[in-house]
Amino acid sequence: MEKITPLFNWHKNHDGNMVEFGGYLMPLHYAKGILHEHHTVRTKVGLFDVSHMGEFHFSGKDALANLQYLVSNDFSDLEIDKTRYGILVRKDGTAVDDLLVYRMTDQEYLVVVNASNIDKDEAYFREHLFGDVHFQNISEDCGQIAIQGPLSQELLKRLTDENDMPYYTFKGNVDIAGKNVLISRTGYTGEDGYEIYTAASDTEFLWELLLKTGEDLGVEPCGLGCRDTLRLEAAMPLFGHELNDETTPLEAGLSMFVKLNKDKFIAQEALSEKPSKRRIGLQLIDRGIAREHCDVYFNNEKVGHITSGTKSPTLNQSIAMAFVPAELFKETEFYVDVRGKLLKAEKVKLPFYKR
Repeated sequence: MEKITPLFNWHKNHDGNMVEFGGYLMPLHYAKGILHEHHTVRTKVGLFDVSHMGEFHFSGKDALANLQYLVSNDFSDLEIDKTRYGILVRKDGTAVDDLLVYRMTDQEYLVVVNASNIDKDEAYFREHLFGDVHFQNISEDCGQIAIQGPLSQELLKRLTDENDMPYYTFKGNVDIAGKNVLISRTGYTGEDGYEIYTAASDTEFLWELLLKTGEDLGVEPCGLGCRDTLRLEAAMPLFGHELNDETTPLEAGLSMFVKLNKDKFIAQEALSEKPSKRRIGLQLIDRGIAREHCDVYFNNEKVGHITSGTKSPTLNQSIAMAFVPAELFKETEFYVDVRGKLLKAEKVKLPFYKR
């Protein structure tokens, strides 16, 4: 049975087109549709219910050592009130999940994981915990709202002075209308924005407050549909697509988030090897849309597949990401099988869109 977020009833009562995603019933879009919501985030400001995401709390003198051992990035120099992206990996280098690590205090961390992987991630962490560390899954206690778009700071500063922070930093114990929140300068759209963490019971109050406060700015509730097109334009990986249980961070083009010079890291040996496949960006030259699972061809030979694809609302171009053999990474001309027809595509630099 699907789970619901604290905003489920609000979505149902405001024309949310509800679908199952990551084990949760979530809004795909509202009455005005995906394209409208996409352009709202690119030009104004949109709100996303991301309360389906998972939150884990790590504490203890060995909390850092556990994260260093299991997650690809290096958090030894992560300062308090800063955030860093990483990939939870197995010994063979394959991805369990991608996540964000927040350093709350000297020995305390908040780890945010994907909704579909909450149970898997918890089991994996618990299986490998060592030393003086306390692990707690606090997902059910948390609500999360993403404020995304060029007017996101204008909206937030109407409610709190705690809005002017660098990207990938955060401030905890912020008061918004009497509610205690954590504000993070992060997002999954390629736009400026914030993610607000609060108690599950306060989520609907804050959601409605943000909508009312930003009404004159054109703020709109937005669903998973445009969240996907926005992150695809920004070439951000989605677990189950560009990352999965058979793919390594190196294959997914995330080498900048893999640090091998750590004292103890579970995948140190595996991720020292060169990847056998690589993620690339494609833009179709011929008319058509390359969707997930479409086969990719080079010199009339099937060499890979599309992981995500759409017609970009911002660029008005058919764009896609794909995996191809590493030896073809520098090639520029490919073909994509769309409904039995080979369409010409050129390799382009990622991301497709950058603000």
